[in-house]
Amino acid sequence: MLFISSSISIADAEIELTAIRAQGPGGQNVNKVSSAIHLRFDIPGSSLADSVKERLLKLSDQRISKDGIVIIKAQRYRSQDKNRTEALQRLQELVQSAMFTPKMRRATRPTRGSQLKRMDKKTQHGQKKNMRSKPSLD
Repeated sequence: MLFISSSISIADAEIELTAIRAQGPGGQNVNKVSSAIHLRFDIPGSSLADSVKERLLKLSDQRISKDGIVIIKAQRYRSQDKNRTEALQRLQELVQSAMFTPKMRRATRPTRGSQLKRMDKKTQHGQKKNMRSKPSLD
């Protein structure tokens, strides 16, 4: 059971973990041992709340496929157990980021006083620049 928050959790049956061979340097250990973890999580088929599912699917994250499947590959450590823990942690952070609804922005307008103050500053700045120019021969 992966606990996301006090009210939301994901059952182990919904998360598919597969051990694969890691890439990169590491000598013979890389060729012999399957220490990397490939995590797959189906968003539409999960037991998450509909609002969380919707926000997860709207995320523009490269780890989420078009079918709504989260694919995380963890291969930082040489230990399979540490890589499994890291993959689950990354999934937990991804779901937590989609849990919170952003505050709606309320459109506001500048006050009349602030508009007048801005226009006065602009005219003063223009006059200052005008005083720096050469006098005309009139």
